[in-house]
Amino acid sequence: MALDTVGTVPWAIKGELILNCNCTVFCPCVVSLGKHAPTEGYCQAWSGVRIDEGFYGDEDLSGLNVGLMLEIPGLMARGNWKAAAFIDERANEAAYDALVNIFSGKARGTTGLFGVLVSEFLGAERAPVIFETEGNARRLMVGKKIQGEVVPVPGHGGQDIVVTNTEYWMGPDITVATATKGRVRAFGRVWDFDGRSAEICQIDWKGPR
Repeated sequence: MALDTVGTVPWAIKGELILNCNCTVFCPCVVSLGKHAPTEGYCQAWSGVRIDEGFYGDEDLSGLNVGLMLEIPGLMARGNWKAAAFIDERANEAAYDALVNIFSGKARGTTGLFGVLVSEFLGAERAPVIFETEGNARRLMVGKKIQGEVVPVPGHGGQDIVVTNTEYWMGPDITVATATKGRVRAFGRVWDFDGRSAEICQIDWKGPR
């Protein structure tokens, strides 16, 4: 696809996103929309996206998974993020390029803020990206680079705690979760976020507007 069409191609993704960060309690960014600093003053996070249905132009993205690594030095809204993407090795060349465009922000739309906030895109690489659900646990495995599992925090009557109707960019309804495993070994980073804050979100993203 010609470079000059990036940012004009219609795209959409529906599925589920999980995220685990170094915040000790639930991430303040969801409600403060980045106006409150992460609990540790900075953010380190990994995330996984399961695409149930998706397309980029004529390219079908359904059934593919993506892993992400994020590093934010302070307030989310101030930018200077560093990010890396791990693209499902099952993606063909066109789907790989499409997913890099979407997750780098170049495709605009819902993820367009990445293009503004990420000052250093560490890179994108193909990897075995496994996203699986067992009971209420969600697991993301990106080879030996990301090994994560998150589970909802039980609320009243054992039901999930859900922060609803937010303006958070990922989606309006965020399930409060915690990581039973949160290990990152990638791009020189060595992180362990077991027991730290996590989120589960049903996503419905689109672009370029």
